[in-house]
Amino acid sequence: MLSSLRNSMHRQSARLAAEALAQTAGGGTKRFLSAGAGVRHVSKISDLSRPEIASILSLAMDMKATPSDYFTALQNKTLLMLFEKPSLRTRVSLEAGMTSLGGHGIAYMTGDSPIGKKETYEDTGAVLSRMSDAVTARVKSREQIAGLAANSTIPIVNALDDYAHPMQMLADMQVMMEHLGVGANATKDGLQGVKFAFTGDLNNNVTYDLMRTGCIMGMDVRVAGPKGSDFAIEPSVLDECAALSAASGDAGTVKVCETAEEAVEGVDYVYADSWMSYGIQGEERDQRFNQLLPFQVNSKLMSLAAPTAKFMNCLPAMRGEEQTAEVIDGPQSIVFDQAENRLHAQKALLVKLINKEIV
Repeated sequence: MLSSLRNSMHRQSARLAAEALAQTAGGGTKRFLSAGAGVRHVSKISDLSRPEIASILSLAMDMKATPSDYFTALQNKTLLMLFEKPSLRTRVSLEAGMTSLGGHGIAYMTGDSPIGKKETYEDTGAVLSRMSDAVTARVKSREQIAGLAANSTIPIVNALDDYAHPMQMLADMQVMMEHLGVGANATKDGLQGVKFAFTGDLNNNVTYDLMRTGCIMGMDVRVAGPKGSDFAIEPSVLDECAALSAASGDAGTVKVCETAEEAVEGVDYVYADSWMSYGIQGEERDQRFNQLLPFQVNSKLMSLAAPTAKFMNCLPAMRGEEQTAEVIDGPQSIVFDQAENRLHAQKALLVKLINKEIV
């Protein structure tokens, strides 16, 4: 009887969290809140409004320029970082960021002590709320993020799942604005009208959040990738982007193009991401490589973009796969500026969430 009641409560918590997670599709005006807790979470970039994103980026730029002004911004605060998937940039940027803000970051590797097995994600979120000030989670599925947030009374931030990568989006927006000469006081409209292309695997968490980002920030986004169900954009993402585009007169648009050349023509930024997930080997790897090769970013493709166009990749990158060495190591590449901004953008996000400047 007690076991049945507990299972029912866990299912209800997960359902409420999933419903909250889905609310942002309606133009991005409803935010992802814990059931009954009234605390903000970030599961995807569209959980943040355009003014909120602008305020985070303005703070990130100031933190980058004058880091010493923020040495006590999160003094005595603790960030718990859950890692189910391997990480370099995420772990180092979060740990270094919390240290520079006067706080502390704890890296918890779920491979050593799995969560969601003996204890539910909902219970884990409730427990961590009693011991830390915020949680980031780099996990395999969106359901895990929703489960952690269901009973949490502290911010849960998606550090990557199968549906989104919002912390990467903030870093990407910051680096684009920097290279456009946009200052900290002009971030709200800093990407308005910018032309942006992604080529490669469209069934991809980064692709999805780039599409959402473009719609929120007023960009002209074009994406191109192979045909077939393995590379197809989930209908829920297309529906959400359509809703975000219709939400305001200055919203951006997304176009799914037939070829990489069509997508890249005249754009300001060209973006690529890894073609191969961890563990893809043998014939499957060879087949994916051949299907994706027409969407590789090489110097010929970059020549179709605007003369001042920049190349982006959220890393890790494989030269000879999603891009050639001459592109990623060439003068148009800003991938390491992009990587550095993970530090600054995430610091700003955590300060805003933990200090309840975004509620």
